Amino acid sequence: MRGAFFLSLGLVLGACAAPPPPPAATRAPVDLTVQSPAISSRALFGAPRPYAPERHNAQIAQDVLELGFRLESGREIPQFSRFEGPVGLRLQGTIPPLGVIETDRLVERLRREAQLDIRRGDAASTIVIEFVPRATMRRVVPEAACFILPNVTSWEEFRAAPRSARLDWTQVVQREKVLVVAPADTTVQEMRDCLHEEVAQALGPLNDLFRIGETVWNDDNFQTALTGYDMLVLRVWNDPALRPGMSRAEVEARLPAILARINPRGQRAGPPLDPVPTPRAWTVAVETALGTPNRRRAFALSQDALGIAIRSGWRDERLAFSLFLAARFAPEGEGRRAIEALTQAAQLYGARPGGQVPRAHVELHLAAQALASEQYPLVLRLTDTAMPPAHRSENGALLSSLMLLRAQALERMGRMPEAERLRAQAIPFAIYGFGSVEAAQGRRDEIAALGRPR
Repeated sequence: MRGAFFLSLGLVLGACAAPPPPPAATRAPVDLTVQSPAISSRALFGAPRPYAPERHNAQIAQDVLELGFRLESGREIPQFSRFEGPVGLRLQGTIPPLGVIETDRLVERLRREAQLDIRRGDAASTIVIEFVPRATMRRVVPEAACFILPNVTSWEEFRAAPRSARLDWTQVVQREKVLVVAPADTTVQEMRDCLHEEVAQALGPLNDLFRIGETVWNDDNFQTALTGYDMLVLRVWNDPALRPGMSRAEVEARLPAILARINPRGQRAGPPLDPVPTPRAWTVAVETALGTPNRRRAFALSQDALGIAIRSGWRDERLAFSLFLAARFAPEGEGRRAIEALTQAAQLYGARPGGQVPRAHVELHLAAQALASEQYPLVLRLTDTAMPPAHRSENGALLSSLMLLRAQALERMGRMPEAERLRAQAIPFAIYGFGSVEAAQGRRDEIAALGRPR
């Protein structure tokens, strides 16, 4: 289940080199509306270039077991479940303008990268994606941007019996039909994000883990499109050596051979396995901090999470995210400590497998602080590092924000032609990420305000 999460630059700031060549798609004029195919992930980002999985196979085996045999609520799943045979996927409801284009691109990737037998159309096993207005969805599931349900094929069928025992994932053995509920009236990026994570969960494991940085199955929502790691896990989950109904122990016994066969590069020796599981107190502190409108309470909860991470001796994504949240919610007057926390988080993410994208999110906030404090060369260095991962992970909101920060620094340095070219190139990505020309302009104005000289 995915929740919306993209930080306002102002939240962090209240507390506290040459650019890569532009993508080819931005060099020609584009139709700047969210209805245009030019504002699609295919047009903006070109051929997918996900980072290859970097974790070693023993760690991936541990990950698959924790992702696959527990729900996000913490309930244990007693048996392995999946679809058997070809899977059909169909769209219904109020389909957004780019819903078909984004779905077809996802299906292409699943077929090519995860080697799954899935196509848009009818099949004995079916995933139905129903687009529902956000207000309608959140009256029933307030915290979710999108979610999946077993054994139903429509929103109305779910609403007729929302507490039915057949909606219990712990009772599912062979998946035959799954409903993905996605927002009909959101940005292209959020719609795409929902399609990627929820369809992947329909085809694979159901849990999210904060300790894995190179996956969409992480509630930090830093990864927004399916990664190379995700595609590998889907291949493992659908390998013929596994069968619906197997116990955790049976799956565990087969994982080493499966991974050695399909991911030989992961057989290298690696660091010690991540400590698991995550204490429930840490997860509650993080989720509550993200969900509360009370900044003082959010900061206190972020400190609780950071304390647990430090006492647990973690050096992984959980400590990095705890530092990130501590910086996000730091009160006025704690700017120096917030920057130190962000710097530590960036270093931690940089040392982790697949940490390029989470680190880019942290560097966005470091670059915003550098811009506000008139450290323009530092803005250029940070954005130079962060823009390529933002582009490869197909995150228009992140990429356009980095481009606009860089453009503002260039303007303050007197390099106006470069700044204006970069702002023009950022517009389609901003519309994709933030939803409209007006929202894109609002992001530009917010960043311009940071770069005004005192």
